[in-house]
Amino acid sequence: MTSRSSEDIDIRAITEDELPAWCRALNTGFLRSPAASPETAAKRLAHFDLARTRAAFAPTGDGGTRQVATFRSFAQHLSVPGGATVPTDAVTNVTVSPTHRRRGLLSRMMAADLTEAKERGDVAATLIAAEYRIYGRYGFGPAATGTEWEIDVVRAGFDPRWSGPDDGGRIDLADADEVRKIGPELHERLRARVAGVVSRDDFWWQYETGLWQTPEDVWAEPFHAVYRNARGEVEGLVVYRCDGHWGESKMPGNTAQVLKLTGVTPAAERALWTYVCSADWVTAVRTGGRATDDLVPHLLPDPRAARIVTQADFLWVRILDVVRALEARSYEASGELVLEVRDRAGLAGGRFRLAATPGGAVCEPSTDAAQVTLDIGELGALWLGDASAVRLAALGRLVEEEAGAAVAADALLRTPRRPWCPDMF
Repeated sequence: MTSRSSEDIDIRAITEDELPAWCRALNTGFLRSPAASPETAAKRLAHFDLARTRAAFAPTGDGGTRQVATFRSFAQHLSVPGGATVPTDAVTNVTVSPTHRRRGLLSRMMAADLTEAKERGDVAATLIAAEYRIYGRYGFGPAATGTEWEIDVVRAGFDPRWSGPDDGGRIDLADADEVRKIGPELHERLRARVAGVVSRDDFWWQYETGLWQTPEDVWAEPFHAVYRNARGEVEGLVVYRCDGHWGESKMPGNTAQVLKLTGVTPAAERALWTYVCSADWVTAVRTGGRATDDLVPHLLPDPRAARIVTQADFLWVRILDVVRALEARSYEASGELVLEVRDRAGLAGGRFRLAATPGGAVCEPSTDAAQVTLDIGELGALWLGDASAVRLAALGRLVEEEAGAAVAADALLRTPRRPWCPDMF
């Protein structure tokens, strides 16, 4: 019988020669084929920061050890309301092998990583949660929701005789080389106008355009289309694939799966969605993950042609520095709020007074009576403007210490548009 104790399990950063076994443990935890080629490990080595790549080493009984849990983080920047970005600790590749569940291994790895992130000066940590119930106990809160629609193209009501932009702009097909040239600047423009967008480094662009692949990856180049306005300036990019399905009687029934659609103006979004929905043989379009208040359903002549197929939490945030987090973002209104922030890990709790105006904000520790009390995870949910303090109070996850304080918190923290994270990491 395997021991249930975790006292003899060592958790530490891995070395270069331990990376192949780490890749195998990662695949095992994600229920993929555990095989990992040496070429895969070598390619990951060039991209990974081994000092931030952890594993749990369990004894095997013959004097050796086996990696039974994995954890990795990397440097990232996150956009906040108003267009500023803050340094964040992006958490990924979190697994525990089925033989070693419920032994506190993730808690130990997370505690070590968050402590280091706090010491580095990261404002927050971020992750994409595979399961909802795991990360709240570490102070993470769901900060941006994702929604995917499926569009019935026939019902949508577009004029089949015309699919081009009607604003003087144009749409051009592009290849991966052009995307690598124009994509980064376009993404930075998106980050300046949308909260919740994470940074993309050179590796991201190489991976997403097929330059960086492992033997286990199966790459098929997608379609790329670029929207340029009447002045020839790039304002949008869509990346999509089609499934090539034909039904009976030689009737086309192709679904276009949008992988990424970036529009930095409403005109670009309208033109690109019209383009994808007007492609010959395409009868359905899957939008990929979008903001819950995305324009796409109401860009259609018949919005009922878009049905929600997935809507769930996506980006999770764990605030590590309350003062810097609240001062970094913008505010639509002026006001003051005293928050009692509880943090069981002792990383970012305390009482703080936020004084905000549309011109800027000051947040500082305070001894004044708290108006609202909440856990650090709930503050993460409110920070980017997605959650409602009034709703959290109704759910028992925020306490109004002063009547009307939740309404006042919403007046300060809610944003006109909801945050959106377009990237899995």
